[in-house]
Amino acid sequence: MPNEKTPLFYDIIEQRRSTRKFQAGRDVSKTALKRIVDCGRWAPSGANVQCWDFIVVDDPQMIKRVTEVFLKQAQRLVDHAKGFPAVKKTYLANTVAIILVIGDPRWKVCFPHSNSAEWVKEYDDNNEAIFLCSLGAAIQNIQLGVTAEGLTSSWLSGGGEETTNKDLSELLGYPDWMTAFGTIPIGYPIASQDRRYRRPIDQIIHWNGYNSKQYRTNKQVDYYESTLRPFAMYRDSELMTDWKDMDQKLGEWSEAFTGKTTNPSGTLEEKTDFSKPRSIGSATKRRRKIND
Repeated sequence: MPNEKTPLFYDIIEQRRSTRKFQAGRDVSKTALKRIVDCGRWAPSGANVQCWDFIVVDDPQMIKRVTEVFLKQAQRLVDHAKGFPAVKKTYLANTVAIILVIGDPRWKVCFPHSNSAEWVKEYDDNNEAIFLCSLGAAIQNIQLGVTAEGLTSSWLSGGGEETTNKDLSELLGYPDWMTAFGTIPIGYPIASQDRRYRRPIDQIIHWNGYNSKQYRTNKQVDYYESTLRPFAMYRDSELMTDWKDMDQKLGEWSEAFTGKTTNPSGTLEEKTDFSKPRSIGSATKRRRKIND
């Protein structure tokens, strides 16, 4: 077995970017798009059910109509998910194609099911996880295929929202009980894209068991949501240590977000309700001001 990573494969992974600035006036061949979709076809899936279909939109007029659906979706985020650092979807007009990954829930019948009422919830919940993870694998494969073709993309999860999915199903003709879990606009980037923030490898890798000193605390999650999120999502830098205002942004949380040890005490916490934001930071204050 080789001791070093295969350069081409790892280069593709590291070059993949979620890009939102495409060049206008470009096109891509159906042959290249077919190769990209074939990457999705080879993704792993539970029970090998391949619970997906791929809709490739490359007609300029249809791209425009799909874009209109997502412009409305973006406005709903502004109106009903205030405080989330939403991205305008106007850049979709410059894509050369849009690939939608459609999930077909009927195939969950092939996953393990309980033979007693006592275990129904456990297997139903796990089947949903298998279904979504299978679709996520296909979405990721497609994005890597896009990168291998010298193109770039992003992943719009908004198609999974009920209202948006209904609009897409009416436009594209698939049953509304299927869901567009992944919408992937494809294009040529206006400029080379820098890396986005990634957690240090020594912070996320656990050898032969979970290291409780690498556990991220509730307060750290709160701080990321309330203060760091807009910067970690959109700044063109892999390392927070490269931020010129790192000390200002991280403060006492510098080691937690840039070092190996996030939880020196090694104390783990009980499950906590994170179904909605819980703390006050710059992003939270902005959200609450909008909501008042």
